[in-house]
Amino acid sequence: MSLLLRPLAIGHYVLPNNLVLAPMAGVSDFPWRNICREWGAGYAVGEMLHSRSDLMGTNKSTFRIVQTQEQAPIAVQLLGNNPQDMALAAQLQVAAGAHVIDINMGCPAKKVCSVAAGSALLSNELLVADICKAVVQAVPDTPVTLKIRTGTDANRKNAISIAKIAENEGIQLVSIHGRTREDKFLGQAEYETIAQVVQAVKIPILANGDMTTPEQVKRVLAYTGAAGAMIGRGANGQPWFFMQVAHYLQTGSILSQPDIHIIHQVIHRHIHSMHSFYGEFYGVRLARKHLAWYADGLGISREKRREWMTAETIEEQLEQLKRA
Repeated sequence: MSLLLRPLAIGHYVLPNNLVLAPMAGVSDFPWRNICREWGAGYAVGEMLHSRSDLMGTNKSTFRIVQTQEQAPIAVQLLGNNPQDMALAAQLQVAAGAHVIDINMGCPAKKVCSVAAGSALLSNELLVADICKAVVQAVPDTPVTLKIRTGTDANRKNAISIAKIAENEGIQLVSIHGRTREDKFLGQAEYETIAQVVQAVKIPILANGDMTTPEQVKRVLAYTGAAGAMIGRGANGQPWFFMQVAHYLQTGSILSQPDIHIIHQVIHRHIHSMHSFYGEFYGVRLARKHLAWYADGLGISREKRREWMTAETIEEQLEQLKRA
């Protein structure tokens, strides 16, 4: 491997490479994590799961709990603002088979921040410390990681302080999205803060945000000195992006897109896996966002795309794929 593409250790787990699929609510589900790993992602973090017991049993949450058939290490991301709830939830997920617990302090969604969770926690460093400490102590034999942003807003980028707190409380890796809570997903991610954090702590730091080309991944890794790249939207509709990035980091040359027949096979298998996992009613509907991303890459016309997005059965979706 090259200096930029290398194995990544999280606790006692050594990952095959340092290209990580980001946790994205409504996107990085079990089927998508599997496909991205098959195409070269060294690791994948699941969608956020609320730590409150009364919310953990909702229909949506049942699809986000540990899937024991998933490739190890299985990482479950927890959301919440109560140290005791977070600690108990971590224990429950580890008992169910989770190998890594990831704490969400990066989500900028209004419904999350309005209850002082996600990236809203970055404004309360004492609570950050309490949550990290509680979770680490609750699952002493399980690596605990943390996902954050650079800060709450442009005037308070406290990622260095948060990372130091995390390191002091036993967190073993921190992923940083290069935007503040206030930025949401607007503008451009910045990497200077991530580079500063890398220099300030000894635990591994993953860089996240706006890495949509292999060249950009290389620039970010080289500039920040991060231990790895956490890739989210850049892989949507193209799971082979991880393979392309790995190839570029190793050789400096751009790997072309897979053959159209291979792409069709990937989509076919993805749709089937979503229907198998969710059942046909939810599978058909939840597959649509992925189909829209695949359609972007295939250059499908607006009319054909509309037919694809309104298909009501797996058979219709697969028939539309044949016509794409």
